[in-house]
Amino acid sequence: MKNYYSTVDGIRLTFSDIEEDRDGFDIITFYFERENQNGFEFAEGSLPENRIYKTSGFNEDELLWMQEYIRNNSFLIWEIAKERSVGYSA
Repeated sequence: MKNYYSTVDGIRLTFSDIEEDRDGFDIITFYFERENQNGFEFAEGSLPENRIYKTSGFNEDELLWMQEYIRNNSFLIWEIAKERSVGYSA
């Protein structure tokens, strides 16, 4: 992922620049990860639908917290991704 956003309780959130899905809509892929003894636990999803579609190691409560965190911070994530997209296209 290109953009680092935050680390909360050892869980790091990163996300992509704005991308285009196969239907031509703007999306951002987000990725939560936490180091463990065997490597990493992760959860991957996308905005704007705030859907987590790949996960390993996180429990249901943690996944619900992640969706709430993304929902509460989605505006800032879109703004950061937009700024980076504009900066790189110039």
